[in-house]
Amino acid sequence: MKKKNIRILSIALITAGVFSSCSDQFLQDKKNYDNANADSYNYYSGALARVADIYMWCLPDANADPSWKYNSTGLADTQAKSTEEYSGFGVFVDPDAELTYQQGNNPVPDYFHGSSGNIQTMVWGRIRNCNDVIRGITNSTLTQEEKSKLLGQVYFFRAWCYYNLVKWYGGVPIIKEVQEIVSGSVVPRSTTKECVDFICEDLDLSAELLAPFTTNGGWTSSDFGRVTSGTALALKGRLLLLYASPVFNRKNDVTRWEKAYEVIGESIATLNACGYGLYNENNPGANASGWANIFSTVEGNSEAVFVTLYNTLASASSADFSKNNAWENGIRPSNTLGGGGKTPSAMLVDMFPMSDGKKPGSTTTYTKLASSEISYDSEAPFLNRDPRFYRTFAFPGVRWKFSGDPRNEKNNNPYNGSEYELWNYVWYTTETDRDNVESGSTYGADNLLGNAKGFYIRKRSDDADVNSPRYRYEAANGFKYSANPYIELRYAEVLLNYAEAACGAGHMDIAVEQLKKIRTRVGYTGDCGLQSNLLSDQAACMAAVLYERQVELAYEGKRFDDLRRWMLFDGGVEKVAGAPDSWTLTGWGGNTCTYLGFTPLNGQRRDNLEFRVNNSNKNGLGGKEWAIGGTNPDPLYGVATRPAAIDLTKDLSTQQTGLKNFYATYLTRKKKKGDAYTSDKGEKYMKFYPKYYLLGLYQGAQNANATLKQTIGWGDYVNGGANGTYDPLAE
Repeated sequence: MKKKNIRILSIALITAGVFSSCSDQFLQDKKNYDNANADSYNYYSGALARVADIYMWCLPDANADPSWKYNSTGLADTQAKSTEEYSGFGVFVDPDAELTYQQGNNPVPDYFHGSSGNIQTMVWGRIRNCNDVIRGITNSTLTQEEKSKLLGQVYFFRAWCYYNLVKWYGGVPIIKEVQEIVSGSVVPRSTTKECVDFICEDLDLSAELLAPFTTNGGWTSSDFGRVTSGTALALKGRLLLLYASPVFNRKNDVTRWEKAYEVIGESIATLNACGYGLYNENNPGANASGWANIFSTVEGNSEAVFVTLYNTLASASSADFSKNNAWENGIRPSNTLGGGGKTPSAMLVDMFPMSDGKKPGSTTTYTKLASSEISYDSEAPFLNRDPRFYRTFAFPGVRWKFSGDPRNEKNNNPYNGSEYELWNYVWYTTETDRDNVESGSTYGADNLLGNAKGFYIRKRSDDADVNSPRYRYEAANGFKYSANPYIELRYAEVLLNYAEAACGAGHMDIAVEQLKKIRTRVGYTGDCGLQSNLLSDQAACMAAVLYERQVELAYEGKRFDDLRRWMLFDGGVEKVAGAPDSWTLTGWGGNTCTYLGFTPLNGQRRDNLEFRVNNSNKNGLGGKEWAIGGTNPDPLYGVATRPAAIDLTKDLSTQQTGLKNFYATYLTRKKKKGDAYTSDKGEKYMKFYPKYYLLGLYQGAQNANATLKQTIGWGDYVNGGANGTYDPLAE
């Protein structure tokens, strides 16, 4: 975003800090710890500051792992590492460590409570903060127009806080007022339906209040990033889709799908009126460059329905507020002076569609979807793939331009940023390491050496071939100071939500129409690679929608939620201890995986991949370091002539052959350890326990409020560990 935009909001944040400061002493003394003096709300600047404080505490953060405060955003966090996107056994799929409610006994992540003692460190403190601002503005002397403009934003964030609770726990306490800190201020868990209805009410009110300010093209540029009527209705659609999904809808009650379909369909007109739409819809660009540009555009970005903004400032000052996005630095290879890169799992690399839009024939999941007639070459996985493949992954022999020059006396990378080519093939120094899938003694070309990744995640990159970079490159800090936005909810997801709801409601034609819009934007034409029976086969159509979500939204923090919603770890067939018959999945033939033709993730493992120098070239062995004036450790140095790296600004059809021949002559694909092995080298496999679909409360929450009932399937802290009695599926 432009510096002026973040500055306007930041001045308000600094002001808000005066109002929202709260010490443990206030809590201990049970004194009034309202976040602002009532009179401060009578001034628009004071009320605006309090709303800015809500943004500060409630916006998603691209740099944070999931917690009570933040949702998953695409990092290799505990949730993403429980999907096909990464390997390494996130806590939800670790076969050796079942989660419990108990402190010190592999406790379940606490998304319900947080830390007691300060409203700024707990879930319910955020909600209290929203309630305090709603009360303060409602009772103020501001004009009705001013109240509506501000309250519409706060009602959205209260709904956002509740959405992030309900998606994990189902029903939670509904608190609409600021409560006094007394022993009687406790509220029991409501039903899931009551919570869904409450969130919808807040979002409808938000949309109504914000309509006069945002449905005529959205906010002005100085307020870009604030939520709108479209944002509110988009979140409502996501919520209703969740409520219609198998995890909450075991009988496949079609009325829930119809409700989601109706609401999302009607919301699209409001979203369009707020200025939202598919960004670069009519400009796919070379190899989906128009799509890649979404993730680095701020002003004029019609895709950004719910967005967090960042800047390039190095530190806070009296005039502004430092807020950097660490994603670009994290995904860039070490020889660019980036953070070293992020490693995708081979499972997802191999699963991406081919250039005709169909899944690779080697893919053993999504069996109800037609396989491509284009042969998949796992030894050259870059050949003939969906355009988004090249914008999602980086591999040996691809151009990845940036603005900066990392070359110095300590970095023997031969490329400056404008010419940068990624050559991350690797070698080993001993035959034992070379042939050991668990060996980490890998060395990479162009001074990557021990910091090489076999494949890199490129998704959401601020690619200098696509746009003017939004980072401030420094030799000492690389891409650290980046102003790339993070989009939590984008217009393409709204269309995918619409497609899924339409399919669930039996309107497969509408679902296919949305899929075509998504694919046309990245360069597909005609039937966009979608098989004809999607119009008549509801299961195949739903599988196509979920596959498209997995591709379009990869590394955006959405996949784990989709896997849970659809119970795709086991198909929903495993039973939760003590659960009533109403928990038995009877819709979708009693098994969502079988219904969709999806191979359950339980019992599978994810490994990584790399391309090492093959044994025909110095036995695939090389050195450990590259000293100035010394021997180049690369075993291909002086032996192989590299072809031109693939340039995504140009047509790929004439570029791939040379790189393929280089791979075939000099490299071989090696399986690289992803998920863990046993001590005797046996492979371990993912295990997601059925009770994880609906999380239990960590003991700290029940310790703080003994009236809270524990979720069925989880030990109840206040009842000596007995099975919980709260039923998230009961209405």
